[in-house]
Amino acid sequence: MPIESYNPYTGRVLKRFRPFSWAKTARILGQAHRAAATWPATSFAHRAAVLRRAGALLRERAPALARLMALEMGKPVADGRAEALKCAAGCDYYAAHGEEFLADELIATDAGRSFVSCQPLGVVLAVMPWNFPFWQVVRFAAPALMAGNVGLLKHASNVPQCALALEKIFHDAGLPPACFRTLLIGSDLVEQLIADDRVRAVTLTGSEPAGAAVAAAAGRHIKKTVLELGGSDPFIVLADADLALAAKTAAQARMINAGQSCIAAKRFIVEKPIVKEFVAQLKTHLLAQRTGDPLDEATQYGPLARPDLADELAQQVADSVAQGARLALAGGQDRPGTALFRPAILTHVKPGQRAYHEEFFGPVALVLEARDAADAVRLANDSRFGLGASIWTQDLAKGEALARQVESGAVFVNSMVKSMPELPFGGIKKSGYGRELSRLGIREFVNQKSVWIGKATPPGGAKTE
Repeated sequence: MPIESYNPYTGRVLKRFRPFSWAKTARILGQAHRAAATWPATSFAHRAAVLRRAGALLRERAPALARLMALEMGKPVADGRAEALKCAAGCDYYAAHGEEFLADELIATDAGRSFVSCQPLGVVLAVMPWNFPFWQVVRFAAPALMAGNVGLLKHASNVPQCALALEKIFHDAGLPPACFRTLLIGSDLVEQLIADDRVRAVTLTGSEPAGAAVAAAAGRHIKKTVLELGGSDPFIVLADADLALAAKTAAQARMINAGQSCIAAKRFIVEKPIVKEFVAQLKTHLLAQRTGDPLDEATQYGPLARPDLADELAQQVADSVAQGARLALAGGQDRPGTALFRPAILTHVKPGQRAYHEEFFGPVALVLEARDAADAVRLANDSRFGLGASIWTQDLAKGEALARQVESGAVFVNSMVKSMPELPFGGIKKSGYGRELSRLGIREFVNQKSVWIGKATPPGGAKTE
């Protein structure tokens, strides 16, 4: 696949890049491997200072980075600025807490002293997607670098300029160049990298097939992996919910990044007495969303990242309708082969339909009717995915009880699902394994080493009487 910047709004190729050869890739890997022997010797204070400078640069360059995201993958500039600022906050978070998260953990045993020590693994390969081209990378890179690892980034082939811009930010912040490099390579070289003993671990955010391929390759070579894959997040609305707030938030949650988010709400599971009113209000809010040039400050959602993604989504909708689902809001493409996809609502979603079983990666709301709260949880869990979930009810005790029953990596009660540095992020089932962010995220790529130290023996041996 060519490595090129493609503007989905204009349909024009902005820039093409020659993919790195394996020889060049191997040279960069060698440099990273050597850096992995020296970077861990730096102090936590030094690493924190680098991350804080990276955060400052992300804030300073946010307008330019937002423009780059708009041009390469269609994200509105207002959302792009917010993403850059979130990345800055992530860098600051690990600068502030990394040393604490990795401090020796004393353990009571029969030893004189015993503890768990966290030490970096070395070179971590990151295979990242295009939908959040900066945040997806920073949430791996900030904790990995703070822990003393070094990073190699294989970014999605349609966001090369974003990948290079982030590499420059880390280098300008004072990180030794070999400690973080962008590899402009195709997926064909990923398995070769994983097979190399100098790569110690792999993290991937992406599709289920991509995750399975990386996990299989890493398994053959006994490499640690973290996978954050697809999601078909349930958004449960119970009859006692604040319906107006739930419907308004539902539209926002479905339209995150034009619906191209793993944790965007996708399946709206609504108790029967309020289904019709919920759909009516959701439709009103979706129709109010403004599209247009992603470089326009007034634009709320842009095109999908590529025309083929819009074509596939349109086919999923058409097949679901043929299988019995109904369009409450038609939306969709103006014509095949175009990237813009207007919001749509599918109701009467049932087992056997693509809408019931598959992830819809775009602005299509799937509405399922639940008999009661227990049925809502059953529908939520009747999915091969388990990334995030949202529950809406004015009975907070009930919301918490249901949250414990939903099979997902995160549940938000009376809020849309979101990622943040403070909470672990990741999924179960086909949504992947392992955790990013929080204390758990920085400990994914370290050796949690047990150290047992015997009791001291007095000079001359044991005392006798």
